[in-house]
Amino acid sequence: MTNITASAVSSLRVRTGVPILACKKALEESGGDEEKAIEFLRKQGIAQTAKQAGRAQSQGCVFAASGKGKAALVLLLCETDFVARADNFQSTGRELASVLLAEGKEAMQKKAEQAIPSLVQKLGENITAGEPATVEAPVIGIYVHTNGKIGVAIGLDGGTEAGARDVAMHAAAMNPLYVSPDRVPADVIEAEKAIWREQIRKEGKPDAIVEKIMIGKEKKFREENALVTQEFVKEPGKTVGAFLGGAHVTAYARIAVA
Repeated sequence: MTNITASAVSSLRVRTGVPILACKKALEESGGDEEKAIEFLRKQGIAQTAKQAGRAQSQGCVFAASGKGKAALVLLLCETDFVARADNFQSTGRELASVLLAEGKEAMQKKAEQAIPSLVQKLGENITAGEPATVEAPVIGIYVHTNGKIGVAIGLDGGTEAGARDVAMHAAAMNPLYVSPDRVPADVIEAEKAIWREQIRKEGKPDAIVEKIMIGKEKKFREENALVTQEFVKEPGKTVGAFLGGAHVTAYARIAVA
C-alpha cells in the first residue's frame, strides 16, 4: 500500500473541503496521486471545492497584527474583490494574522488548513493563504493601505512607532526592493550592467568614459531601489535615512496582492 503522508492529506483537504479520513482513503485508493484522488472523491459525490482550485486568484487582502516588538503580515487571496470584502473572509484573515503573531508560521498554516476549506464552500471561490511575513525589532511600524492590497512592516533599532509607520507608508507607495544600497545583490547589478553597456554603446560614448558612466549608473540604481536612500515621500528633498535620524531599519517586509 502507498505510504500517504500527512502533508498529502492536508493538501487534498485544502483543495476539496473533505474530512481528513476521507482524504486519506481517496489517496490510498489513488496510489497517492492527488488529481486521481480528487476524481475519486467527486465520483463519490463528496468533493466540495476541487472545481475552484484551478481558478486564478487576482484579488485578496493583506492583514496585519502587532504587539511586543513583533509584527505579522498575512496575504489571503481570492478571485473577486466582492469576496475579498466579505465579512467571513476578513475575519479569517485577521485571525490568521493573530495566530501568526502569537504562535508562528507553522501554527498559522495549520489554522489556514482548517479554516480555508469551509470558507471556500461558503463563498464559492478559490481561496489560499500566501507566504506570510514577520518582523521583530525594538520599534515596530505597520501600515496597510486603505484598499487592503498592500501591507508593510518596518523594524527599527530606535526612534518612534509613528516614525516607523511613516516609513512603512513610504515603502507601501515606493516599493523599495532592499533596505540599503549595499544589500542589492551582485547578480542583480551585473544583469543591469549588461543592459547599461549596450545602451551606452548605442549612444556612441567614448570607451574612456564608459566605466565612469557605469559607476554613476550603479550608484543611482542602488540608491533608487534601497529604502533608506529613497527620497522620503512625506518630506521631499530628504532621504528616508535622514528622516530617521539616528534610528536604523533592521527589518523590512512588504506583501501585496499582485
